[in-house]
Amino acid sequence: MKKHNESMLIDFYEFTMANGYFDHGYKDQIVYFDLFFRTIPNRGGYAIMAGLESVIDYIENLAFTEEDIDYLRQRDMFSDEFLTYLSTFTFTGDLYAVKEGTIIFPNEPILTVRATAIEAQLIETYLLLAINHQSLIATKASRLKHAAGDRLLIEMGARRAHGVSSANLGARAAYIGGADLTSNTYADRHLKVPANGTMAHSWIQLFDSEIDAFRAYAKTYPTQTTFLVDTYDTLKSGVPNAIKVIKEDLVPKGINKYAIRIDSGDLTYLSKCARRLLDEAGLPECKIVASNALDEYLIKTIIDQGAPIDIFGVGERLITAKSDPVFGGVYKLVAMEENKRIMPKIKISDNPAKITTPHFKKLYRIYDKTTGNAHADLLTVHTETIDESKPLTIFNPEHTWQTTTYTDYTLKSLLIPIFKDGKRVYDVPTINEVRAHCQNELSHLWDEMKRFEHPHKYYVDLSKKLYDSKMRLIKKHHDAIDDKSHQ
Repeated sequence: MKKHNESMLIDFYEFTMANGYFDHGYKDQIVYFDLFFRTIPNRGGYAIMAGLESVIDYIENLAFTEEDIDYLRQRDMFSDEFLTYLSTFTFTGDLYAVKEGTIIFPNEPILTVRATAIEAQLIETYLLLAINHQSLIATKASRLKHAAGDRLLIEMGARRAHGVSSANLGARAAYIGGADLTSNTYADRHLKVPANGTMAHSWIQLFDSEIDAFRAYAKTYPTQTTFLVDTYDTLKSGVPNAIKVIKEDLVPKGINKYAIRIDSGDLTYLSKCARRLLDEAGLPECKIVASNALDEYLIKTIIDQGAPIDIFGVGERLITAKSDPVFGGVYKLVAMEENKRIMPKIKISDNPAKITTPHFKKLYRIYDKTTGNAHADLLTVHTETIDESKPLTIFNPEHTWQTTTYTDYTLKSLLIPIFKDGKRVYDVPTINEVRAHCQNELSHLWDEMKRFEHPHKYYVDLSKKLYDSKMRLIKKHHDAIDDKSHQ
């Protein structure tokens, strides 16, 4: 992986809290934080975990330079002892996470940190930005690919991305989620995401005529020719000129791989007309590429209307996840260690959805043995074990009277160790391995969960031991408030 230092990409209050922990005797306090999200983008049925490789790279290279320490000293807010501590800082804790490309659901930990309070606090910002952004784009790409079906999907949004890293890591995340190609050469060169491209309207305009532009491109790239046919008039000029060049310049050379691209107008109507012209000219093998402000809803509509489009190029609405541009992952303290015992911690809120689930936890996925499909996820206390030879009954933590019992099932533990005592213990997979894992994960989801409208809800339930722990802490909190109110 590329070595780089982004140590100062930290919300300033992480430093102020860390300095406070140091001054008040919490420097060596072991804590547990969970990273999770609360709602699925676009009210979808699932999300996709991405960004773990960035997290690993960040932690392995996290160190504060002399210039970083000088900057913090100039703020005149931090003790000399704390700054000396930062000058030799390294991450020495444990980190558990679900693999990149794994299907994930709200309110379950997708990453857990066990570390000193200072270490866990200082890495919060980067963990959230990496997982939030890349999971958002991977999820959006998966929806787009589901809409496109077996047609190729190209990510082509670099010029509309929200900055350099959004363009590059967004292309990577889109590939994980299902995009087949990117237009971003950097992503190909450095991140191993396959890139391709053809021409812009400026290429056509630069030549004396459209057909001259087509001939020039076909001469330079005879086996990779895609003609952009909507610069002047798609059906009266663009497609007829493309047909002429294909038949006169490419077919005689035995070349049978070429395409046209439509980037404006009514894509359904124009693609149907273009297909008819191509077939009448004896070019049924010519592919049709469509682009222009596409999203999963428009792609689905276009296909439902019978548009003979073979390849979809999606730019801004993928790279920015325009329809729902915030993933909403959060990072919350769930436990701390006292005398080598794990003490669960909880965040209480007037909004029930923001009450956290305490404790150091395990995350299991329950699969039906007959279909192989995932049925539900189960959170347990880290010390719990489940005997798969016996029936497993789970209950809805919101409506506890609703139970489901599984008899013919298998379990998969999803949180795996990534770092132990500051050392990476996880072999980072290739981008193609991550992508394959994602596709395998999707194959085990019910089709009803992939609907764009009102998808089937997937349940994340709590074991009784974990549920009881959560209820005890809620009761303890409310009892303490009641006692104070009566004093």
